[in-house]
Amino acid sequence: MDRIKNIWIWFALFIAVFILFSIIGSLYNNEIISIDVFMHDLVVNNLRSDVLTFIMLFITNFCNPIILILLSLVILLICKDKKMGLIIIINLLVSILLNIIFKGIIQRDRPLEDFLIIESGYSFPSGHSMVSMAYYGLIIYFIYKKVEDKRVRNVLMILIGLLILAIGFSRIYLGVHFASDVIGGFLISIIYLVCAIKLLNLKYYK
Repeated sequence: MDRIKNIWIWFALFIAVFILFSIIGSLYNNEIISIDVFMHDLVVNNLRSDVLTFIMLFITNFCNPIILILLSLVILLICKDKKMGLIIIINLLVSILLNIIFKGIIQRDRPLEDFLIIESGYSFPSGHSMVSMAYYGLIIYFIYKKVEDKRVRNVLMILIGLLILAIGFSRIYLGVHFASDVIGGFLISIIYLVCAIKLLNLKYYK
């Protein structure tokens, strides 16, 4: 059973790598990415409202560096397993560093119109999307391994998963990222997390 699960995991990883390189290839060739056009039109022409803007501004702050650092410190203080707390903090720092590296390599400009807030730096990959997937994704992994109550475990995993998606969408909604920035950020962190869990033996938490 574990062997079959591992095959599916590595297959999904291969698909993620393929999609990621497809996006990066399109960026280097200055091609228009259809999902960017579709999501921009959907958000700007159909979804934006004062209420939803307020909600998106609130959600996007769940990946604010200060919030994540404070949350990490709280986890470290209250968690009996200090190694887990340290891994969460290290994971946060690594994901931020990886994002800086990728932004420096790709150097894609941010959207030049229809943005609701001002952000600096390059656009691809979305830092909020990449860091939220790496940070909260690792927390989902630990919940899966450590929480014994199946119902509580599933509810927590679903809620945190929805939060990750909402953070990514908020960046598109606020007009500071293209959809492909968000997708790319998610994919990079998924690839990174899978490799970290497998190669760095985080299965210590079985």
